[in-house]
Amino acid sequence: MGTDTIDNSNVNDARDEMSHRDPGYFQYYGQLQHQQNMLQDYIRTSAYYTAITQNATNLFNDSIVMDVGAGSGILTYFAKQAGASKVYAVEASKVAERIRMLIKATKKTLEESQSRTSVIDEGAAINQGSISYGRDYNNQSVNGYLANGIQVIESKVEEIRPESIDKVDIIVSEPIGVLLVHERMLESYIYARDKFLKPGGVMFPSSGSIRLVPISDSSLWSETMTKVRFWEQRQFYGVDLRPFMPCAYDEFFSAPVVGCFSPRTILADPNQGAGGFTIDFNTVTMDELKSFTIVVDWNIKYTSIMHGIGGWFDISFTPPKSSNYSNGDYETTSQATKVTLSTSPNDPATHWQQVRLLFPTPLAVNAGQRLKGFIEFNVNDHRSYDIVAHLAVVLPNEKVESLGDIATIENSRRVSGKWYLHEQIYNYSYTGETTTDFKPEMYSMYQSQQQTLEDASKVGSMDILGIAAAASVGVGTIGVNSNLDSLLSVTNSFSGSPTNDYPEENQ
Repeated sequence: MGTDTIDNSNVNDARDEMSHRDPGYFQYYGQLQHQQNMLQDYIRTSAYYTAITQNATNLFNDSIVMDVGAGSGILTYFAKQAGASKVYAVEASKVAERIRMLIKATKKTLEESQSRTSVIDEGAAINQGSISYGRDYNNQSVNGYLANGIQVIESKVEEIRPESIDKVDIIVSEPIGVLLVHERMLESYIYARDKFLKPGGVMFPSSGSIRLVPISDSSLWSETMTKVRFWEQRQFYGVDLRPFMPCAYDEFFSAPVVGCFSPRTILADPNQGAGGFTIDFNTVTMDELKSFTIVVDWNIKYTSIMHGIGGWFDISFTPPKSSNYSNGDYETTSQATKVTLSTSPNDPATHWQQVRLLFPTPLAVNAGQRLKGFIEFNVNDHRSYDIVAHLAVVLPNEKVESLGDIATIENSRRVSGKWYLHEQIYNYSYTGETTTDFKPEMYSMYQSQQQTLEDASKVGSMDILGIAAAASVGVGTIGVNSNLDSLLSVTNSFSGSPTNDYPEENQ
């Protein structure tokens, strides 16, 4: 099959609402180099391959499938390998033409193969030894299974008229961005479910979970503050840059940092208390995707300074028994293979990496304390989300059930931040653990404090935890506001002048 001409006239309000689908976005994914970046993520590609092919018999065989945002077509090809009778490959970018090219090349190869096999078969009456050669040549078409049953639709899924195609048994897609929701492709995935999936049909993946944890990362925080403090110079080639300082401060600390980080920077077990948020792709509504709040409740494991929040996501492929869907519950078949893809810092890295959200003012925390709060996600016009967090160290006799409760807690035990998920910066400095004598408290220390710890460790004269707390804000003290000046004077890996020593200021 080829490509249907989709009548996109009469675009209704629901489609108009998808105005954040900008041309630049599709131009980016229309390039093979960006498709290659995703294909070479073997964690991602292998998870999808396993989830689809291992559920071939009980799920995909003889089914009608829609691949939303097909890209290079890889999930379409997997679905055909698993026995799908028909696949709608929906792709709005120009890479859709590449799928057509592959199908066309496959058909041409098959035709040439069949033609040569016919010639060889005629010669078999004279020389039977050539029969095996003919069969081997016919098997050279690796992509033979792709010659039929694929319909490429070059369109946004929101612009396909529902009456123009059949309802489907399964929707497959890779609608995932940084921290699960960036790029807002999940909305297209859910739109396809509502318009094209048969009752009791299958969503693959079936769910996604955002994981959030408190982290201590003095190196990244100091590096960020170093960038900010560039703008506090009074004599930069005869220009006073200080008016830029407040804007720089807001800009740098509102930018999510994408890149892997060490699991040893984590201050609370992500599997304890709240701190996760699961989106069920079978049931979530469009409005629920556009605005949601994650309630966090962390038990702090280490006395440290919390510089920010670390985040990642997991997605699950849980095959349902589609014929037995009642009361909102899916039942899993006994033959089903469940697959989970995790982007945790404890797992091999993926092209999504992880995310760190830094607080402008860090918060001191003690081991055993409880950190509670709310992290809000709201869509913006940049195919992404604005994220706002309000957290507080909660005493045993305090209740935190709303943002209003957070506001009643004293400032020294509160921390807040706002980040724009589309304004990501990248930090790929972490490449894995290389030390074997690691002490968790070291991640909360600044360079001078780390040196103190190292010296004390050599002579064995002081307790590591005691020094860590005393060197930062004191074991009995919560909050670092009064110590902000000392935090700002920290140097990072830059080998030149300290961050608060600019030669121009001394001229």
